[in-house]
Amino acid sequence: MTPVDLGRSPILELDSVIRPYAWGSRDFIPRLLGRPATDQPAAELWLGAHPGAPSRIPVLNDDLAGVIAADPVGALGRSVADSSDGRLPFLLKVLAAESPLSLQVHPTREQAQAGFIAENERGVPLDAPERNYVDTNHKPELICALTEFDALIGFRPVAETAQLLHELIERGAHRLDGYPSRLLAEGGLREVVTGLLALPDAARPQLLASVLPAAQALADATNSHPDAVDLAWSAECAWAVRLAEDFPGDIGVVLALLLNLVRLHPGQAAFLPAGQVHAYLHGAGIELMASSDNVLRCGLTVKHIDVPELLRIVDFTPTSGELVHPETTGALTRFPVPVPDFELTLLGLRADQHAELPAAGPRILICTSGAVRLRSTGGADRDHELPQGHSVFVAAGTAVRVLGAGDVFVASAGSET
Repeated sequence: MTPVDLGRSPILELDSVIRPYAWGSRDFIPRLLGRPATDQPAAELWLGAHPGAPSRIPVLNDDLAGVIAADPVGALGRSVADSSDGRLPFLLKVLAAESPLSLQVHPTREQAQAGFIAENERGVPLDAPERNYVDTNHKPELICALTEFDALIGFRPVAETAQLLHELIERGAHRLDGYPSRLLAEGGLREVVTGLLALPDAARPQLLASVLPAAQALADATNSHPDAVDLAWSAECAWAVRLAEDFPGDIGVVLALLLNLVRLHPGQAAFLPAGQVHAYLHGAGIELMASSDNVLRCGLTVKHIDVPELLRIVDFTPTSGELVHPETTGALTRFPVPVPDFELTLLGLRADQHAELPAAGPRILICTSGAVRLRSTGGADRDHELPQGHSVFVAAGTAVRVLGAGDVFVASAGSET
């Protein structure tokens, strides 16, 4: 097709693909889009140009990947086009989890490049279930909650985890004997995780049968002993019991007890760097990431787990599940991240407010509540209505004034891209 004149029409409405993964909510994304729910899960809405599910541009009868390929400099700007090989460097999603996702981790760019080449050289098909790397990019990601959002994020400091394991042992989880001291030894976290992943299939039910009654007892203690000090672990144990119901016999249930349980309230965000083990458990949010679909799983799944490769890329540095510290100026809230691929901003506009988006690189906007109007400062496409659930691509070099009353998430290329 003839390339669109992005100078005259820099704002393009998107029609994006819903991914029906089994863990997805059936109603959140349809409700956001103003559509009736169906009996199919609606797990993720992909907004971007990723080849797995590029957004359509109805007015052009093309997709965003095609529009960018036809004029990468016009769509992305010279700097982004050069640094990202003419591709949109980020992928924006609306994620709605009714049940837990797998425990997973994403590679660095160097690991992804090496792994992709190695699997190609071994002749592993791109769609093979045992394939680890489907592209050469890294996949750091940011999740910003739209509802109450529970997640497992990073390994907890080992002294705290040793305390939790002691509490479970006291309640009868005797197959955990020795684990606290192993954790506290030098390199103990890696050793414990490696041992759990290498545990023979026949031994896993025995470990779970020991741990789960103790976890249930600790979770139930909330009602009978509301002032007990050890109740700090009741939520973690309650989730372990639920995970065991969803994934019977899965060693990921025990691995989950080593991770930080984090609850995000609407508007709070967490950043997941390469190498950090995590799992989204329940809730809806805006997810922004580098444009990649590289995922290595380590539990809570029936899919392929490549233990040696997983152990090679996991970062075993303990964290406390820290949240992103937002920067707010007027109606704009920015969520800074330490990668150049993407940046997320929330415009929380109320009546008689407006926000200015200066000319910069490419952007994708989605309105999650209310309704706003976009006014570009140049070209023929000067005004564009953006009600709840609608989204647009804004070409590079376009300054936009946003008017109205609503919440609009803006995904853009990072300032260093």
